[in-house]
Order: sequence, then structure tokens, then C-alpha cells
Amino acid sequence: MSYNYAAVIQARTGSTRLPGKVLRKIYGKTILEHVVRRVQAAKEIDTIIIATTVEKLDLQIVKWCASNHISVYCGSINDVLDRYYQTARLFTISNVIRITSDCPLIDSKLIEQMIDFHKQRKTDYATNILEETFPDGEDVEICTFAALEKTWREAKLVSEREHVMPYLRNHPELFTLANLKNSTNLSHLRWTLDVPQDFTFIKKVYKKLYPKNPLFGMNAIINLLQKEPRLSKINSSITRNAGYINSLHHDK
Repeated sequence: MSYNYAAVIQARTGSTRLPGKVLRKIYGKTILEHVVRRVQAAKEIDTIIIATTVEKLDLQIVKWCASNHISVYCGSINDVLDRYYQTARLFTISNVIRITSDCPLIDSKLIEQMIDFHKQRKTDYATNILEETFPDGEDVEICTFAALEKTWREAKLVSEREHVMPYLRNHPELFTLANLKNSTNLSHLRWTLDVPQDFTFIKKVYKKLYPKNPLFGMNAIINLLQKEPRLSKINSSITRNAGYINSLHHDK
């Protein structure tokens, strides 16, 4: 079987800043399950595949996938680019949607919008992070298999292998790129899960919004933060893209 647009969600338990974060629970469901359910709600997606690692601890993720009939691939621990490429190759994916498992506030409507944007622009790569105008944690990247394969063959730096798309983003002479810009710059907002303060923030947002609508979107969160601005201060001091910045220090 082949897929036109497939979401590949990278997930592992070995986070250094917040170990086991994707298996932490909110309302009885793991962070990973919340992410999967939100991505599943995007109508344009043909299938979802979890790209995890061969590490023993990640068997917990594999078992969860098996129990919930979610496809899974186990690959390299640190070479996430290879993990994505092998997933796309084995599952015959034409267009890969990259989602990370530390984004339990990802908006399914935004994913649909990004897919439509990629189809309209017909580019090798479409995203909403070339110019950051969306909250951190609403990142969506889509690339063609051909672009992913070229990236996999040519990317050499640690930062390019650990974070999948930097080589593609940094070589506009080799690839056609397109960026979806939000009408309002919300890049100062942090909705991702990387440190304990993030988990505190996300739990409070879920407590306010999840009971009324488990798939609450960006607008609902923004409305909540306008009413309760103190919530944003919980994790506002954390640097955006800290993991990628750290990887850059290891490049040679």
C-alpha cells in the first residue's frame, strides 16, 4: 500500500530535558495519544505512522501503537533524518508530514491548512516555521519523498541528521520552499513540551478546555490566554528551539 499524505510522528522516551515526556498523562491519556488523536482529526491525512527508536525503553511506545492499531517504525536513536527516510521508504509515502510528539496542542485544522497550502504551491517543502509566526508547538513540515531522499543522501551535520529538515530548509538553491504565515505573529507563545514548566502549562490549558472539546484548537487557546494571561508566564522564559540550538554546537 502507498500513501499520498502521511503523518510521521517522531516519538521516543529518552528525552534529556524531560525524560518519558510523551508517556506522561493528562486526563488518563498519554501525551503521545493526545497528539495522535489530534493528527487523526485532520481530514486530509491518509495514515499516521509513529517513528520511534530501537532503544529498549521505546518498546512502551511500540506496545501502545500495537494496542491502538497505529503503524510504527523503529529506527536510529539519534539520526532522526534516517528514521524519517526509512519510514517513508518502507511505507511508500509520497508526501511526508512531520509532526513531533511533544506538541499536544497541535491544531488539526492547521494541519489541513498546511496540506492544502502544499498542494497549491506544489513545492518540495512547505512549512510554517521558515518565518516563525505561529506559537511554538504548532509546527508543521511537509516535504515530498524525493526531497527527503535527497536530504537523507546529502545532509552531513549533526543538526541536519537530528532534526530532519534543516538541510532542506537551508538549501533553497536545491529545493523549492514555501512558508505559511499567520495573520498575527504569535511566535512568542510557547505551547510545546520540553521542560517541566511546559507540562504545567499544558495541563492547565487541558483542564480549562479539554472537557468541553477534546480537540480544542488554536483559537480556543488564544481566547483562554486573553482571559488568563498569567498562564503564558508559566513557561515564557524557555528558549524556543533549544534542542536544535544545542545540536548546532555539535556541528563540525
